[in-house]
Amino acid sequence: MYQNTDYRNRRYNQARTQKYSSSRSRSRQPKKAFIHPSKFVQSAKPITKETYISKHNFIDFGLVDLIQQNLQSMKFQIPSPIQDQAIPYGLSGRDIVGIANTGTGKTAAFAIPVLNKLISVHTSKAIILAPTRELAEQIEQQCLTIGKTSGLDGALLIGGVSMRNQLSDLGYNPRIVIGTPGRVKDHLERGSLKISDFNIVVLDEVDRMLDMGFVQDITHILSLVNSDKQSFFFSATLDNRVKKIIESFSDKPIYISVKMGETSENVEQNVVEYSSVNKIDKLHDILIDSNTTKTLIFDDTQKSVEKLSRELVARGFSADSMHGGKSQAQRQRVLKKFKTNEIAVLVATDVAARGLDVSDITHVINYSLPQSYEDYVHRIGRTGRANKVGHALTFIEQ
Repeated sequence: MYQNTDYRNRRYNQARTQKYSSSRSRSRQPKKAFIHPSKFVQSAKPITKETYISKHNFIDFGLVDLIQQNLQSMKFQIPSPIQDQAIPYGLSGRDIVGIANTGTGKTAAFAIPVLNKLISVHTSKAIILAPTRELAEQIEQQCLTIGKTSGLDGALLIGGVSMRNQLSDLGYNPRIVIGTPGRVKDHLERGSLKISDFNIVVLDEVDRMLDMGFVQDITHILSLVNSDKQSFFFSATLDNRVKKIIESFSDKPIYISVKMGETSENVEQNVVEYSSVNKIDKLHDILIDSNTTKTLIFDDTQKSVEKLSRELVARGFSADSMHGGKSQAQRQRVLKKFKTNEIAVLVATDVAARGLDVSDITHVINYSLPQSYEDYVHRIGRTGRANKVGHALTFIEQ
């Protein structure tokens, strides 16, 4: 069904300007970068994870009683590596740069010290920025659980939902604000949010926010918070763009890295060659394979995603769609169905390539080619998580 790894340049170099560029020039989609098909073929090279011996238990951190009790209810006993190393510095007030893969427990690594300070110091306020609505919601849910019964007022500022509720929440002068850079900036510009007295800042998945073009928004937001602040920066990579942001807004941070190679190293990558007449049938064959149990399929546009999702449902698959044209409530419902295995197939645009936290996706299928190789890496990073080997298949036209 899938091609082997012995790819030659043969017809691909000849066709590069025809198949991967010309069709895009007729649409409103940005022109796609050419990615040689050989880059979609790679055997999984899972890293043998060394046993990490934690220096602490959660009870050793000296947290306020409320948080300690909530962590016990959550069955939190032994911290993950990023939690074990970051939480003590966070509690001491140090700026932290955490380099960690997704799925390593990094949300709790910053949420615990942030909430502990908010409860202990009543004049403290925190703003947490994330690249996507879904990730912002996940952070909010974890903060709500860790800080249960604390009485802290908060606001979730993301797109795709009513401004009215957000304005109402902001009217209570919340001490913790979680949001995406674009919507946070919207509130700043309309005067519904003032952050000059916010003295805790968290940027989660900094590299992805920069990839998504939020650099100016982030810079603007950080310039408005209290100059005497504690900062947390979490990122999967530490390139020059990320370093520039950190150096501009942080003073002598502690660097903590627990990254175990690239996420894609846990992913078996291959291609599927198709013709225009058999593309959907090729996909059908993949989805009925017994090893394909939970699948995320990427397609270009909202229209094509909806069309493919309907076709799969008509063929008897439990499938649904997710894209930027759906309201946040609709996206939440679909994501919940996918997480709880009510559906086995999620068809999505690249809105699902970042910040989608579903640990048991077995296959990522690129039904359409990504815009860039960087986008490809983000897509396939949705599988092969929690030290499991995942599978990524990319459709290449013959």
